[in-house]
Amino acid sequence: MHLPSFKYHPDPLGTGSIMASDKPCQVCRQARGFIYTAAIHSIIELDVVCPWCIYDGAARVLFHAEFTEVHSVGGYGEWTPVPLAVAEEVAFRTPGFSGWQQERWFTHCGDAAAFLGPMGRQELESLGLEAVSMVRMESGFEGEEWDSYFKSMDRHAGPTAYVFRCLHCECFGGYSDIH
Repeated sequence: MHLPSFKYHPDPLGTGSIMASDKPCQVCRQARGFIYTAAIHSIIELDVVCPWCIYDGAARVLFHAEFTEVHSVGGYGEWTPVPLAVAEEVAFRTPGFSGWQQERWFTHCGDAAAFLGPMGRQELESLGLEAVSMVRMESGFEGEEWDSYFKSMDRHAGPTAYVFRCLHCECFGGYSDIH
């Protein structure tokens, strides 16, 4: 079975937001082979939601599920404002992700950006200098402080970058944080 295609989260398996599972979805009651793994905010405790119930909005309609806080789309006003319909698509019909602190969804060119995933030093270097520079500038670190921070970056522990790519101009954006 093919996963739904999410405009703002193109590889949710690769980012770890969706994983293979034989558990039945609490929304549609079907075991479709995949479940969502990050936080869900809803009127009841939802632990198992399939990607299809995120994509078609069923989890939102039935349980008021939110996968990313709607106000975090645009970084609580830090980045480019987007139309409410875009923020709602990200918040209610797109798999979110888990971060060390409160998650924020990068926006640029008047639209939400595509989430590429949590990244450490190795993953950032594989994207190239533009991605590394974006994280350095966002962190505010320079010189030895940046070198130490960058060397300790890890996708699973320590400081982690949350990297996005603009769907229009293809620039990188996002942020990093530490637990």
